[in-house]
Amino acid sequence: MVGGAVKRKRYAVVVVTYGEVEKLTLKNLWPSSRRILKVITSQIVKVPSFLIYLIADYRSTKHFINWRWNGYESSLLAINRAQTKRLETALKEKEAELPSGVDVDVLDAYYFVPPYLEDMLQRLKEEYEGIVLVPMIPVESAFSCGVACRMVSDVYGNERYSLVRLMNKLWADDELQRIYVDHLFSCLSDSMFQKGASSFGLVLVIHGTLVKDRAGNPPKVFTGLDETSRFFEMMKRKIMADGRNVFSDIRQGCMNHSAGGEWTADTVQKAIEEFRHEGCDGMVMFPYGFFADNSETEYEARRLLDHSGLDMVQYVGCINDSPAFAGWLSGKVVDEVRNLKGIQDAYSTLGVEE
Repeated sequence: MVGGAVKRKRYAVVVVTYGEVEKLTLKNLWPSSRRILKVITSQIVKVPSFLIYLIADYRSTKHFINWRWNGYESSLLAINRAQTKRLETALKEKEAELPSGVDVDVLDAYYFVPPYLEDMLQRLKEEYEGIVLVPMIPVESAFSCGVACRMVSDVYGNERYSLVRLMNKLWADDELQRIYVDHLFSCLSDSMFQKGASSFGLVLVIHGTLVKDRAGNPPKVFTGLDETSRFFEMMKRKIMADGRNVFSDIRQGCMNHSAGGEWTADTVQKAIEEFRHEGCDGMVMFPYGFFADNSETEYEARRLLDHSGLDMVQYVGCINDSPAFAGWLSGKVVDEVRNLKGIQDAYSTLGVEE
């Protein structure tokens, strides 16, 4: 305290996601692929160190040829930066709702491309009194926000309980689900998908998850399988019950990997084939399991839709930098800042070091 003034606290709000290379070169893809193997794949398959480079470099070359041949460039980082800016603006509009004596800076970070989250956490530990991590994947698992959990634990140790808040269970929020429904139907409002016109199907795309390991046993890591199923059922009920609904049925479409064992059975390919077999006149795809479009949504899943053989198809992009999404997210961040400040105040009252 100087001259009677109480020192203000600085909190960092970090918008974090996987991250994909923006400039498509092998030099950029190699380190990203290696990090994916070390951080994600190694949780379900034990990869010898000497193989990591071989497998990662093979995957990088495969992606490079595939994406370059089809003219694909990832928009994920650009979208995440735009989300970060929108969140920053929305938080400034909610400044009066933040705890007194707290200033907030909003930053972006990534698991697989710079700026790396673990490096940023090391720096923020020296500069800020508190951190709020905002994962851009709605369903938590060891492969999504669990990555952030491990990095926080590595950097902060036991101090993490009073210095860091990691937002979770975003998928279960009723307001987010309402924003999703409004986003979906607003994108269809001027399209050929109109109520009563024909038989339409909706594929809700989400990242699949491991169901059984190679030995046929339940995975040893938290996969978010139950949460994924519950999220889908909640969204399906809300969409089907909405007065604007144009769909005869809605199916889950999982984007799976191949390593580690048995993955979720309700794939995008299965959903598309079932709708085709049932004679649907048209199909809509919405990647509700992602907050930002990426190579799995706007490239892989969309290509499956475009090659479905149906004349009427529409891809509805992720929530991306929607103002409604930013407004909702800023409210959740304000709640987490309040919680963190409350914990730190309680520690201070008890005379415990934060």
